[in-house]
Amino acid sequence: MSAPKDAAPASCKVMLSKHVANRLSQEVQEGVKTLEKPPHLVGFLANDDPAALMYAQMTQKTCEENGFKYSLREVGRDDIEEAILSANTDSEVDGIIVYYPIFNNRQDQYLQQIVDVGKDVEGLSHRYIFNMYQNIRFLDPETKRQKCILPCTPLANIKILEYLNIYNTILPYGNRLFGHTICVVNRSEVVGRPLAALLANDGACVYSVDITGIHKFTRGEGLKKHRHEVEVLKDVELKDVVPLCDVVISGVPGDKYKFDTSLLREGAVCVNFSSEKNFGPEVKEKASIFVPSIGKVTIVVLLRNLLRLIQNRRADDIKPAAATERPGTLEAAS
Repeated sequence: MSAPKDAAPASCKVMLSKHVANRLSQEVQEGVKTLEKPPHLVGFLANDDPAALMYAQMTQKTCEENGFKYSLREVGRDDIEEAILSANTDSEVDGIIVYYPIFNNRQDQYLQQIVDVGKDVEGLSHRYIFNMYQNIRFLDPETKRQKCILPCTPLANIKILEYLNIYNTILPYGNRLFGHTICVVNRSEVVGRPLAALLANDGACVYSVDITGIHKFTRGEGLKKHRHEVEVLKDVELKDVVPLCDVVISGVPGDKYKFDTSLLREGAVCVNFSSEKNFGPEVKEKASIFVPSIGKVTIVVLLRNLLRLIQNRRADDIKPAAATERPGTLEAAS
């Protein structure tokens, strides 16, 4: 029997995000078993964005499947600030997620900063963002008991690269992307820039691309720097950098955007984190692995972050997030 005309060539493996999500869910459930009661995540919805509502519903479903409690609180824009402050001091609330945009301006950034750092499952507060860019992985660098929370979508991309063994566990912790050259198409402050920074902090050479140009994120020659540095490249285009990359990650939100797959090197790994299809079916003719979406992983990472917050608050030796700290991962130093 001949293969269907639209079948992927045997050289390309299409990897669905559910496989990564299922593995992470098993680890999350191990962590929940160490707790006296289900972790309680509260979501705040203060807009009429259908995508935000869908994300909230997906979050609720995933919470319930993994033994978490989820409460969606729909509030008006004028009431969202007080609602967040109230949840900060509510002992029954373990984690807070706010569905943006609300005001779609700097006021949204203000709201991100008033979420208590001990309940910020999205890792958007200033302390977490500062530590992420400075390559500081603990809230308490001296004792190293309280690990920093990383933004969910960037971390979901990283968990997928770990699953695909792009991270080299033979190399020392913190250097496990050394030798990889990665292109990230999207430099938003929410996903693209943090992702480029995280990848570079782990040793990769990262070309960060958006409509304003291309930036190069590295830790310097031979990884001599502790944290990444950024070089703004002049007179350099996408066609100049993509053929150098063994991994290409794209997250452009526009439905009209399509990545030019003719630029890919043979055997590149391609990941799409946009809700839109950035790669056409022809990507399978060049890529060795193609991940068409990451949404399921993002939500499980949210639950992992909540377990991390609970672990950080506990003074005993029972660590509910320990189940997610597999050797070779971004979080585990062993």
